[in-house]
Amino acid sequence: MRYRRFGKTEMLLSVFSLGAMRYMESAENAHQTIARALEVGINHIETAQGYGKSEEFIGKAMRNGLSKQRDRFYLTTKISPTKDADSMRRQIEQSLKKLNVDYIDNFDIHGINLQEHLDLVTDPNGCMKAVREAVDQKMIGHVGFSTHAPLNVILDTIKTDLFESINLHYYFFNQRNAAAVQIAHEKDMGVFIISPSDKGGMLYNPSEELASVSYPFTALYMCDRFLLSDPRVHTLSLGAANPAEIDSHQDAWDNDEPMSELEQAVLDCINRRYTILEGDRCSQCYECLPCPEDINIPEVLRLRNLAVSFDMVEFGKYRYKMFENAGHWFPGRKAIRCTDCGDCLPRCPENLDIPKLLRDTHDRLQGAEGKRLWE
Repeated sequence: MRYRRFGKTEMLLSVFSLGAMRYMESAENAHQTIARALEVGINHIETAQGYGKSEEFIGKAMRNGLSKQRDRFYLTTKISPTKDADSMRRQIEQSLKKLNVDYIDNFDIHGINLQEHLDLVTDPNGCMKAVREAVDQKMIGHVGFSTHAPLNVILDTIKTDLFESINLHYYFFNQRNAAAVQIAHEKDMGVFIISPSDKGGMLYNPSEELASVSYPFTALYMCDRFLLSDPRVHTLSLGAANPAEIDSHQDAWDNDEPMSELEQAVLDCINRRYTILEGDRCSQCYECLPCPEDINIPEVLRLRNLAVSFDMVEFGKYRYKMFENAGHWFPGRKAIRCTDCGDCLPRCPENLDIPKLLRDTHDRLQGAEGKRLWE
């Protein structure tokens, strides 16, 4: 296991962190998964108040012996922004009680996804007042934030200088937030990548096409290496549902060096697969927004890019079903809402027939409705 300095927090974190959203099957499964993570050298457990019984299960593990190893790992929990300091104060106390600890090493404001969330945390008498008090009282060591926001909101949040670290989406197959990674690096912030194996492409179960083009490596390994070869990135969430899922990342956690010639050649080969789209590839410039029908056109067409180029249809269905079902965590309406108004067409530098591609994406990916995992 390799370790990296988590920005100005000075915490030396393992390059994989145990994200605690998926092991909620039982308290026993949670304890076993944590034990395996510690055994392989993972020293950071990351959870949230909103992750079902996750905090409770960690607290039970603490009572059952995990507390004796408290000096072996860092603990992060996350709480959504509140409208006032009193609410945040109560929720911090509740989380500490559930976790069965008297301090947490790192605390994140969970989900600064909208401008109104940013307004809440910049209010001098709002929720951050309680967070600062908790830091002064040694209940919290460091403060960061997580985000699923549009890039402009992420950048504005970083520029407040209120936070020491950031949790965000940034993957080989979705590099929209590259500018946020760079500015966070310039400000010496810790950079934590949210769910690269799952949200980054369901890489535990790649399509045959993606597996083939990733040879002689696995798609999971290649996307891990894309991130860990970048020194601006410090730790990746490993959201294991059970102990067995942890070990699939072993080849990557032992290698955080720059890309080898072979690895770079494989990434180049993966990139060349996009040529199959010919003149229908969305370049993710975001110039098509805003859409009058509130369709998240770039994200819809990114899913189409992946479905056509790599047969990542199951991943596309998994993400597409979140539209209109996950609120500000995954904003935008489904592609079928397009009215052919043509508002986006003059702004597209590729001159794409966006309405046609939206309908095609809906036909390919529409399936059962979805919700956030903890819902």
